Amino acid sequence: MKIIRLPTFDIVIRIDGESGSINSSLHDDFSRNVDAYDHAINGLESLILAHACAGIDVASPAYLEGIETAVEAIANNTI
Repeated sequence: MKIIRLPTFDIVIRIDGESGSINSSLHDDFSRNVDAYDHAINGLESLILAHACAGIDVASPAYLEGIETAVEAIANNTI
């Protein structure tokens, strides 16, 4: 099992073969109960996990910046 810890949003990815799991603080960062936000974050987490499983370097500075930009956009459009 491979574990990737990202320095943004406490993201931890566990990869076992071609599948894995992802945990983060993204659902905890906003204390509002907004279904649209949660659904969008679930989609983003799924994309990050899929990229990690496919071998993309999700720890690269450019990728981390993309995560942060996506989270900001999700928050701006749903909260």
